[in-house]
Amino acid sequence: MNTFNSIPAITFTDVHKTFKDKEHSVLKGISGTVMQGSLVMMVGPSGSGKSTLLSMCNLLSAPDEGSIEVYGKDISKWNISDLRKKVGIAFQSAPVIDGTVRDNMMLVQKLHGKQDIMPEELCALTGLSPDLLEQDARDLSGGQRQRLSLARTLSNGSDLLLLDEITSALDATSAHEIEQLISHLHKEQNKTIIWVTHNLDQAKRLGEEVWLLMNGVIVEKAKTETFFHTPVKAETKQFIEGAFL
Repeated sequence: MNTFNSIPAITFTDVHKTFKDKEHSVLKGISGTVMQGSLVMMVGPSGSGKSTLLSMCNLLSAPDEGSIEVYGKDISKWNISDLRKKVGIAFQSAPVIDGTVRDNMMLVQKLHGKQDIMPEELCALTGLSPDLLEQDARDLSGGQRQRLSLARTLSNGSDLLLLDEITSALDATSAHEIEQLISHLHKEQNKTIIWVTHNLDQAKRLGEEVWLLMNGVIVEKAKTETFFHTPVKAETKQFIEGAFL
């Protein structure tokens, strides 16, 4: 397990968000800091605001009130292209574009004119066989697609990875392989990782810190062992007990 570094990677300060088609606020004053080199698991019921908070870190959406700082710089002052090189995001669906695996891995270069890590290196980094590079990406298995998605996310050399339910649609074997890959990136590459998951067992095994979001607020955030064994809030205890029944 990494020792937390002293540099904040992301700082949330009183973040609020309301969508026009919602009758209530999605986020209601979120504050907290994710330190460089840490692995934070975000858990909570569906609709609690986890994915919305994650999307803001990559400027897929913006807060209505409050602020988010990425490496000490307010997110509103980042050039979007520069931010997304620094902060990569991967989703549950692991979409692919028409073409080969190589075409998919070179998407960043196609969009932005350059990228930091080439396909052969990305294969080594994510455990994909180089023999797959000329294969049609649509023929990949679910686990292979998720590795490809992570490879695209890493192609800019991102320091911070945002993962949104990336193993929830995979079988147990593929999910375990992806978990091992993320653990390697965290420990060996010192990637900062924020991982949204509904799987509390996964959070307990992999996280260094766990944040519980419910109804748009952070109910509790603590080191993983403390979160699961000696939680402070009654809501946390109830959530853990309910999830493990």
